[in-house]
Amino acid sequence: MKNWLRTAIQQDIVMRSLKVGGIVGTILVAINQGDALLTDSLPTAAVWKIPMTYCVPYCVSTYASVSAVLTRSHADRPRA
Repeated sequence: MKNWLRTAIQQDIVMRSLKVGGIVGTILVAINQGDALLTDSLPTAAVWKIPMTYCVPYCVSTYASVSAVLTRSHADRPRA
């Protein structure tokens, strides 16, 4: 677990995940809340839904990146 977290906070993984979260999150907010945003009738529940819409793709991207890095580093280790 410690190795996973250490990998997850590497700058390149964090930056990639922020980009993915920003792009995908914005698209999802536009799809799910766009009409409410345009008509200025945003429901109270959107206060927590919109930030979560950005967090989910960030977490998915981080998980995928960390899994790929750890799988590759495990495959690159010399066998005894």
